[in-house]
Amino acid sequence: MKPAFSTVACPHWTLSRLAERLRPWGFLGAELRTFGNGSKSFACDPALTDAAKVRAIFDRAGVDLCSLATGIRYDEAITPPVIGRIISDTEKSVRETRGMVELAVQLECPYVRVFGFELPEGEPRKAGLARIVDRLKKAADHCRNSGVKLALENGGTFPRSADLAEIIDAVNNPLLVASYSVAIARAAGEDAAAGVNVLGDRLALVKVKDLRGGSPVALGEGDLDCRAGIEALARAGYKGWLVYEFDQAWLPVHAADLDSIMQRSCAKMFEWSGVSRRHGAAATRV
Repeated sequence: MKPAFSTVACPHWTLSRLAERLRPWGFLGAELRTFGNGSKSFACDPALTDAAKVRAIFDRAGVDLCSLATGIRYDEAITPPVIGRIISDTEKSVRETRGMVELAVQLECPYVRVFGFELPEGEPRKAGLARIVDRLKKAADHCRNSGVKLALENGGTFPRSADLAEIIDAVNNPLLVASYSVAIARAAGEDAAAGVNVLGDRLALVKVKDLRGGSPVALGEGDLDCRAGIEALARAGYKGWLVYEFDQAWLPVHAADLDSIMQRSCAKMFEWSGVSRRHGAAATRV
């Protein structure tokens, strides 16, 4: 397992400010949240900075880029149902994916995170799933010969590992893998060990977080029993990226000392996964 963090922890920080904290925090990798060109939602959005400069910042700190996290989703309904295929923009998400894959190539980042997401109320699952699968097939084609894969994350109508497996198997393209949020799956009644077992070699990224009273906290200091989940991953032999999400971008945060939170959480990830920092660092370079 290779501990990493998501930049949802520091949406108001520039990449230059973040660069100063990479070594003290101690993570081996980073997932960069992006909203695409021109967005000002995150000061550290990699789309706002020259890709070579972004790479240099993380290379100097010895931190790998493990994922480019987007909000791209493939669930948009086609309306009207028949003529909408002619008059509507039915492949906007596919084009957005192509742009993010191109950015990932420039950043030398191996994964672009995407979502299936939520089917409209009353729509038969089979019809909605077919629409998502069709778009994902086209989106995954843009990864060909790029060195980049799409990582489909659970959520919305598809919160469990079996939901991810169903979509990935239907797309049937090795360039589509799984990004598994333990917290989302747990809310749907699934534990981490079961999720890892179902996803098997489809699994590339695992997301962990902790909450107390609805507010993000350091790992092990909230209500989500993160230790059990990470130890279950270790027993299952999971060797991919383990990404800590401190959701300061989306949820109210009562603690001010982000440095301490990130350092404590990183230490817990190494401890609970049973990986030494030295061996983990070597694994990222293989």
